[in-house]
Amino acid sequence: MDDVLDVDLTLTKADLRDVVPHDNEPVVIYVVTAGRKVHRVLVDQGSLADVMFWSTFNKLQLSPDQLRPYMGCLYGFVGDQVEVRGHLEPRTTFTDGFASRTENIRYLVFNAPSAYNILLGRKALNRLREVASTRHMKMKLSDLSGKVIVIKSDQQEAKRCYENNNKTKRGVFTIIERPPSENGNARAGVSCAESARERRPEPAGNIVGRQIGGKTFKLGKLLNQAEQDQVAGVIARHLNAFAWSASDMPGIDPDFLCHRLTMDPKVKLVH
Repeated sequence: MDDVLDVDLTLTKADLRDVVPHDNEPVVIYVVTAGRKVHRVLVDQGSLADVMFWSTFNKLQLSPDQLRPYMGCLYGFVGDQVEVRGHLEPRTTFTDGFASRTENIRYLVFNAPSAYNILLGRKALNRLREVASTRHMKMKLSDLSGKVIVIKSDQQEAKRCYENNNKTKRGVFTIIERPPSENGNARAGVSCAESARERRPEPAGNIVGRQIGGKTFKLGKLLNQAEQDQVAGVIARHLNAFAWSASDMPGIDPDFLCHRLTMDPKVKLVH
């Protein structure tokens, strides 16, 4: 990256001339990586990590032996831990057909359903020193000589991916990458899941149990009696909003809420 000339990259009205009016679709491009052309690559400025999905890894016919262990923790937008298979750093080429730029991009490979093949997060985007705009449906970066590469978003592909995500509620991830511990060294015997549980918020101060509608709620002792009564009154008026078991939640649309068990399909079931 140090060999790349730092040039001014701008998006103007001229870049809007070939843009089809759209409904807030993201920038979706193609790249060449591992010697193959890969479509449905999301320019994801909300993701810290650069991600290659396990299905893409297999389609590229890459060997699991190429994966290096990943010792950190990766979390999705709702805070749930993501199953990371490892990471690899293939050469990835960005081109508009006139100029090109090739960089080694470190992809985290994880197993999750997605409408996309690759997510380009802030690490890669900052390294490329690119600018992207969903309004202009383009990404611009420079090659080693300073020539500007203009990569147009595939609007038809972007629309299909966007609609698929809205229907299936999958494939959009805001990725937070965390080291194994605060000092960057993994603690012996402590998994990412255990580390995540340790970081869960806990009630501030002492708590007191209070029966409301036949159920026990925990209120903070720092609240005075009047405040506790006020909170208890609000809970009592909305008691039907709390679910205590699965039987209290019949008929929930799976598009609204759905739990998924991440299982390795190669593992045999044990009865």
